[in-house]
Amino acid sequence: MVCDRNCGLIAGAVIGAVLAVFGGILIPVGDMLIENKVKKEVVLEEGTIAFKNWIKTGTEVYRQFWIFDVQNPEEVAVNSSKIKVKQRGPYTYRVRYLAKENIIQDPKTHTISFLQPKGAIFEPSLSVGTENDTFTVLNLAVAHHNTSDGVYKIFSGKDNVSKVAIIDSYKGKKNLPYWPSYCGMINGTDGASFPPFIEKTRVLQFFASEICRSFYAVFGAEINLKGIPVYRFILPSMVFASPLQNPDNHCFCTEKILSKNCTLYGVLDIGKCKEGKPVYISLPHFLHASPEIAEPIEGLNPNEEEHSTYLDVEPITGFTLRFAQRLQINLLVKPARIIEALRNLKQNYMVPILWLNETGTIGDEKANMFRNQVTEKINLLGLVEMILLSVGVVMFIAFMTSYCTCRSKSKLGKLNE
Repeated sequence: MVCDRNCGLIAGAVIGAVLAVFGGILIPVGDMLIENKVKKEVVLEEGTIAFKNWIKTGTEVYRQFWIFDVQNPEEVAVNSSKIKVKQRGPYTYRVRYLAKENIIQDPKTHTISFLQPKGAIFEPSLSVGTENDTFTVLNLAVAHHNTSDGVYKIFSGKDNVSKVAIIDSYKGKKNLPYWPSYCGMINGTDGASFPPFIEKTRVLQFFASEICRSFYAVFGAEINLKGIPVYRFILPSMVFASPLQNPDNHCFCTEKILSKNCTLYGVLDIGKCKEGKPVYISLPHFLHASPEIAEPIEGLNPNEEEHSTYLDVEPITGFTLRFAQRLQINLLVKPARIIEALRNLKQNYMVPILWLNETGTIGDEKANMFRNQVTEKINLLGLVEMILLSVGVVMFIAFMTSYCTCRSKSKLGKLNE
């Protein structure tokens, strides 16, 4: 009886040890299986999940405009008064990202070149007015309505998954022609996806063709989006810092008077890619800008929650599942004797024209598919690993403790005899 009992306890301890070891082994093996599967599916080639979604995203993207309506144009023109603006909007468009065209795959360089046509449909139900509303503004020609961006060439990631979706060239060039190469580098992806296995310490770079420059985002928080864990990356204020704080911005400061010899922050000159027009970009309502820039303007109310830019990225695949890109278009206005409306101005103005909010979120159907194909499988594997490891350890400790207790009692019984 004693032998049978001890043998049973030893057998239980052995089974527990085996389960624990198997659970421990399954952790690196499972991670390796997931990594191999992800590396296969994120490559941009026919037959992968990434390629199917890349051809045509299917995600509804909305672009909202708020116009700064000048309330006192005559007073400003005559007395060089503060400019009083009233925000009017949103005017909302549903942006139709059509299927990519002229796709050429180069197996030698592992790149794909393509053209991305675009279109937009006005959404009256999501707007405060119609497209025929009138405003008092300087010039609306700077609001871009291009039907396509130009030819992109990106890496497929076939030979190196860490390069997937990264832009190799734009319009046939690796650098923008408007600035020297050290300022005009086209870095990162287009923001729709990034190379997989994203860590919180990674800096995400993405190129915005509309404003002719690349941006970067840093980790901000962990968020649950429709049952999918994502990392929120935010556009830091350093992106719009002065050249003294951020040397990368020295090419975007050309006006020395208003910027106080490039010591002010919050606006960047993009005039060189806008046919020489005095166009500047900033965050909406001059968020994170030097107070001196907004001082001549009344009616602004910067708000971090409403006016910041972010990307919600699924860290394993690198897919962007939600984003909000918020930027403001401004014009620099200076006194000019030969222009009657500007003749009496006594100061320079950085005049806000409009700000836009372009947002997109993964749809419910695609979110459900993503959960089924990625999130739930990973969670199930992790659960199995933890159960095997935990049950195995508990069984091993419990049976070994019982065995040792029985052995001790058996020895004590023999001594008492």
